Amino acid sequence: MLYELFNSLGAFPGARLMTYISFRAIMAGLIGLACSLWLGKSFIALMRRKHISETQRDEKLDPFNVGKKGVPTMGGLVIIAGILSGVLLFGKLSNIYMLMMLITTVILGALGFADDYIKTFRHNKDGLNGWVKIAGQVTLGLIIGLTLRYSPAAVMNETVTTRVENNITYVEKTPAVKSTRTTIPFVKAHNLNYADLFKWLGEENMYRAGWIFFVLLTVLVVAAVSNGANLNDGMDGMCAGNSALIGVALIVLAYVSGNYVFADYFDVMYIPGSEELVVFLAAFVGALVGFLWWNGFPAQIFMGDTGSLTIGGIIGVSAVIMHKELLLPVICGVFLMESVSVIVQTQVYKFYKKRGKHVRIWKRTPLHDHYRTSVEQVLKIDPTCQIRLRGSKELHHETKIVLRFCIVTLLLAAFAILTLKIR
Repeated sequence: MLYELFNSLGAFPGARLMTYISFRAIMAGLIGLACSLWLGKSFIALMRRKHISETQRDEKLDPFNVGKKGVPTMGGLVIIAGILSGVLLFGKLSNIYMLMMLITTVILGALGFADDYIKTFRHNKDGLNGWVKIAGQVTLGLIIGLTLRYSPAAVMNETVTTRVENNITYVEKTPAVKSTRTTIPFVKAHNLNYADLFKWLGEENMYRAGWIFFVLLTVLVVAAVSNGANLNDGMDGMCAGNSALIGVALIVLAYVSGNYVFADYFDVMYIPGSEELVVFLAAFVGALVGFLWWNGFPAQIFMGDTGSLTIGGIIGVSAVIMHKELLLPVICGVFLMESVSVIVQTQVYKFYKKRGKHVRIWKRTPLHDHYRTSVEQVLKIDPTCQIRLRGSKELHHETKIVLRFCIVTLLLAAFAILTLKIR
């Protein structure tokens, strides 16, 4: 909004500030932070007056007796409001990538809100039907993938070279094209073209197959990361803290991808217009930090699926836009661990249950719950259960678990950025 306004003012004093990504990103982050802080307090008071709070928490397995029931939920609305306030004020709303991020926020925010509404107001602990969630995530993935395929504004330059002569910077770029190329971390010739996987179909069909593969991969990324963030949201400050750190790493990657000088220096694909992701992600990080003020232990509000699904979707879609989706297992390593632990635990339990045995790999999943649950607590509920990885007898308070998970995310995020030069 302000970008278009100041842009129309031309030579008006201060109007040029809006042309700088750094200024708009900082302002969007500060607005997102301030809005999240201010709305958080008001939202908590409103939810308490309406007696709308968490009712589904299982506290039987918490050795520290941390009370969760009665805490207001659906705080993801605060995060979304913080993001939108910063973006709508300082973002370039005509930018195709900004529009895609706004669509992601609205669709997954609505999906998560519907789930929280059913759990909270209809007292149905299962929430929204699982297939409806998947359908929503698939729909969003298709929208993003097909937009990148068919929108004339979504293009990239595979290589950019710059040189300075007489204090003038000259830029030479390969033609702007639509491409299924992506960045492979740790590899010197680090661009993979998905179309090359289908050379056996012939030159004419390989590109068509490559785009089909890319769109399907986009669907998978959206579903996987949004569900991973959802699983990570189980302790005070856990999902918001990890996601803020991931957001900072994505800001660096977005800035490099959208700046031809840095794209040349790091030898990565130059994606015109992707610099607007820096503004969006700055508002995203600011809103998360503001929410952490109220969500840190002991939490005064929970984000619910309204927040966690939206957060995961934003992370996944921004990586796909930058053609950095293969970096997500590194950047979102904590989300990956949480998801894998649940999948493995579920499949192993089902496998042995058919054979009359109760077997678990970990004491409890998602993985963060394993570290605050004792073997005795599990056996008290299921005396016949066999636990393969019992781990240390020492149990950890959730504040320590959250801190350590955030440290792991910080290291992974830093490592992901280093992969730009480690080849």
